[in-house]
Parts: sequence; structure tokens; C-alpha cells
Amino acid sequence: MSNTIFENIKNIDENGNEYWSARDLQDALEYKEFRNFETAIKKAIIACENSNINVSDHFVDANKMINLAKGAIREVKDYFLSRYACYLTVQNADPRKEMVALAQSYFAIQTRKQELAEEFPRLSEDEKRLKLRGEMKTHNKMLAAAAKDAGVKTPLDYAIFQNHGYKGLYGGLDNKDIKAKKGLSEKKDLLDHMGSTELAANLFRATQTEEKLRRENIQGKYKANETHFEVGRKVRQTIEELGGTMPEELPLHEDLKKVERRANKSKKLASAKE
Repeated sequence: MSNTIFENIKNIDENGNEYWSARDLQDALEYKEFRNFETAIKKAIIACENSNINVSDHFVDANKMINLAKGAIREVKDYFLSRYACYLTVQNADPRKEMVALAQSYFAIQTRKQELAEEFPRLSEDEKRLKLRGEMKTHNKMLAAAAKDAGVKTPLDYAIFQNHGYKGLYGGLDNKDIKAKKGLSEKKDLLDHMGSTELAANLFRATQTEEKLRRENIQGKYKANETHFEVGRKVRQTIEELGGTMPEELPLHEDLKKVERRANKSKKLASAKE
């Protein structure tokens, strides 16, 4: 099923703000009963509150008119959800539903893209890369901890686990294959040579896998590997649906270690002049 379904049910208010009807999202996620879907919404509201984010900015109580038999209509409860609210809701929805998995990938990527659009407009490409690489280091540690809890114990196990994520995201290519395709030495760190777009895709892969491993209490290294591959595949599918360039086709960039050294040198020079 195409991810465009979530774009097709998006609404725009009079101020140009996007929102989704919970009733429309319920149908897209193939929930038969609204009361069951509302459980996920209520959990999402709690998650929003716990993050110290204003709930009313993202979850708005609403009503919707629905058609009944013989031309009758009835008013039913609804919510208007921001993109962030949709993201929180699908994270708390039934993971066994195929459309929920697609929605988790779609709204995670779109929410992060929105954050980057607001956060990064004044940053150069190198500054974006440095910031995303820092986030990648942090989340890879969190992913490693979640994988260990799932049963990925040895360094070899973890290398295999990581390659499953790459294979999902890169259309079957593992770390070694990606380096070969891009013409990068095996000794080089692939993440240090990614541009901001590719780093962002891998950051989604890492964060969403870590969340899924913990949320669904995945146990066993083989199931953990399958989870990492599936998340990578969903991220790839979403990129394709949005018309993006596949990550294996994105160009190499200058080693971030050199970029970081140059940035630190510039900071020291600037401080010395003050």
C-alpha cells in the first residue's frame, strides 16, 4: 500500500497549517472501531504531556458528520491531529497492522524533516552533517543497548545486526557492499562520508529500530535482525514514495573528521580575536 495515502487524507486549515482527521487516519490504518483507535490517541496525548509539549497545539477535539443509511447523518467525535500528533499516535497503535508500520515510518520521517526544515535553514551542509553525525553517535549507542537487551550479545552478532539495517535501507547492500559501490575504502567509516540527507535517513533507521525493539519487547538476535531489516526497508520505501534519491545513489562527502578539525580551528581563531 502506498504511503501517499497519508498525504491524500491530509487537510490544510485557513492559516495554511496541515492536520489529519483522526477518523480518516483510523480508516487508513484499518481500525474497525474508533474506540480502539482512540486508545492510541489517548496514549499519544500522555506522551505529549510527558514531553512538556502543549497538547492543544497538536490534538484538537472535533466532531465529524458521517452518513448513515437512507441519507441520514450523525455527528461523531473526532480529533484534528498535527503531524507530530499523528507520529505519537501511530507509535502507540497496534504494531501488528501492516498499515501501522507504514505510518510509523512515514510520520517519523516527515516529522523529522519538518524539524530539520525549522532547525537547519541557516546551517551549511557541513554544519548539518556534523550535527546529524553527533546525533547518529548518540542513537547508535542507544540502538546497541536495545539490541543487547534483545539478545544481540557479541561484536559479531552486532555487526550482523547492523548489516541487516543497512540491507533494508540500501536495497540489499551491506556495509561492505555500500562502500564498494560508492568507491570508499573498507577502512573508512561510512557514516563519516555521508551527506546530511543520507545521515538523516540512517538516523531514522536507528531511532525507529531502537524504539520498535523496546516497544514490542523483541527477543532473540534473529528477530532483532529481522526488525532492523524491516525498519530499514520501510524507511527506504518511504523515501521512494516521496520521490527521494535512494541512499546508495547519494554521493560521498569529505571525511567529517577533517570537517570537524577545520571547524574547531576556526572556532579557536575566532576566540583568539575576541
